[in-house]
Amino acid sequence: MPVLKQDHGMSEEVRPGLTRRIIYTGNLMTAVLDFTDGPWEDAEPPHSHPHLQTSYVAAGEIIFYCEGEPEQHLKAGDMFAAPSGKKHTIKLLSKTARLVDSFNPLREEFIP
Repeated sequence: MPVLKQDHGMSEEVRPGLTRRIIYTGNLMTAVLDFTDGPWEDAEPPHSHPHLQTSYVAAGEIIFYCEGEPEQHLKAGDMFAAPSGKKHTIKLLSKTARLVDSFNPLREEFIP
């Protein structure tokens, strides 16, 4: 699908407080993650994957944790990268947040 409009976009509830919309082509995927259950007392459990990931904080504030790196307090307009195979996670500091994640290759498990 080459175009995904906001008012027609299919959102998937990943869990209560987190919805995700995706668009993809070839080996590139973009996911918009909307969090509505903050702030959190604790970070989500760390995870890793073989995909390269970059993320743009479109709204809200988070702490980004990445294995072997100092934690980073990020707000709207900031970006981060999660290297392939490194454990990483976030902690939501604001009531809501929006992250725009890009992945290469595709996160097949995100495709319905």
